[in-house]
Amino acid sequence: MNTALNQIKFEQGLVPAIVQESGSKEVLMMAYMNHEALERTIATGETWFYSRSRSQLWHKGETSGNVQKVKEIRYDCDNDTLLILVEAAGPACHTGHNTCFYRNLQGEETGPRLFDPDEVYGAESAAILNELQEVIRGRYQDRPEGSYTTYLFNQGIDKILKKVGEESAEVIIAAKNQDKGELTYEISDLIYHLIVLMVEKGISLTDIFKELRGRR
Repeated sequence: MNTALNQIKFEQGLVPAIVQESGSKEVLMMAYMNHEALERTIATGETWFYSRSRSQLWHKGETSGNVQKVKEIRYDCDNDTLLILVEAAGPACHTGHNTCFYRNLQGEETGPRLFDPDEVYGAESAAILNELQEVIRGRYQDRPEGSYTTYLFNQGIDKILKKVGEESAEVIIAAKNQDKGELTYEISDLIYHLIVLMVEKGISLTDIFKELRGRR
C-alpha cells in the first residue's frame, strides 16, 4: 500500500468503511476492513470486507452479483475511518433495499425495497446458501459436540452419501404426494446434505455457480 494508506489506524486489526454511491452520494452501508480486505479492494477495484461474525474476508456481490466498483477511497481527519465511493451493481442491503440505512427512528421505511428476500428468486437468494455453506464449514473445522453436522462429518463420506440418497428419495416421494409444503421441506433437507457433501469434498458454491454460469 502507498504511504498515505499506511497511515490508516486499524483498531484491533479493523477499520470501519462507509460505502457511498459515487453518483447519487447516497450512503449504502457500513462494514469493516482489515489490511487484507483493503489490499484486495485496491487490487481488484471491487469492495472486500472482513466479517467479524464469521472471522473471514468476504467479497461484496460474490454470490448475489451486486458488486461495488470502487471509484475512490478516502479517509477521515483522524485516519480511523474509510469512505469508499462506489458504483453499485445492485442493492447494498440483504433486505433488498438499495441502502442499509432505510429506516428512521420511528421504524418507518424511508426507501423502496428493490426485491423481497422472502421470495425465492433473483441472485440475492444465493446469499442464503452462502451463509449456510459458511456455517457447515465452521462445523467441519471446529466439530462442536452435539451438532448433527459434526456427527455427519465424524461418521465420514459413506454416512454423508447415505443421507444424500435418503433425502433424494424423500424429495421424490414428496413430489408424488403433490404437497408443496412437504416438497419444499424435503428439497431444503436435500440442499443442506448436498452442501455437507460439497464441504467434505472441497467443493464450494462458487464452483457450482461458475459451472452453471458456463452452461448459460
